[in-house]
Amino acid sequence: MSESLTMPAHVAVIMDGNGRWAKKHGVPRLSGHKAGMEALKKIVRRSGELGIDYLTVYAFSTENWKRSEEEVGGIFRILVYYMEREIRELHQENVKVNILGDYSIIPEAARKAVADAVEKTKNNTGLQFNIALNYGGRDEILRAVKKIAGEVRDGKRDPEDLKEEDISAALYTGGMPDPDLIIRTSGELRLSNFLIWQCAYSEFYFTDTLWPDFDEKAYEEALQAFTHRKRNFGGR
Repeated sequence: MSESLTMPAHVAVIMDGNGRWAKKHGVPRLSGHKAGMEALKKIVRRSGELGIDYLTVYAFSTENWKRSEEEVGGIFRILVYYMEREIRELHQENVKVNILGDYSIIPEAARKAVADAVEKTKNNTGLQFNIALNYGGRDEILRAVKKIAGEVRDGKRDPEDLKEEDISAALYTGGMPDPDLIIRTSGELRLSNFLIWQCAYSEFYFTDTLWPDFDEKAYEEALQAFTHRKRNFGGR
């Protein structure tokens, strides 16, 4: 792929299809999640190489707690393994790890691994790698509204002066640009409560490819498609 093309500054990915990949290959669902983590490594690395500023991935939603205890526990064990194994390389590549969502309630080992990664990479200036963890778009907006409402109650804000930018600033993504491109794998055509405030003018790219099979070539095809979109942001 020609790296002279204008890359999106912020790419967000709904990593879907791990379970279907496992079923297709006749292996346990957790094997699909492990394969998905390997795919993620490739996409993070390629994003950094292409000069993308922000990569946000939907790792675990507020709704995912409804899955079986075995699967949820396995997902977090895989997360711990990924963080502990990859953090050194991410740090060397100047990647900054950031978390979107309330990760205070996830299992202790995962919480510690995530906190350590955030702390270790906090001063890095390369790709910002946002992991949406125990994240839900509506929950994010509700938290922002409660924060702003508290400031109004305390006399720190006049509600008549509120602007869209004030709500954006109160979100987990405060200070970041909205995603230019949102990719969803596995053929599903919905947002599933992901970045629902931030996606107002995002371009969408849907593919039937299951997430564990979404390699660098598939990623570059999505980016290539983005470069041919004309973005008017409501204008003509």
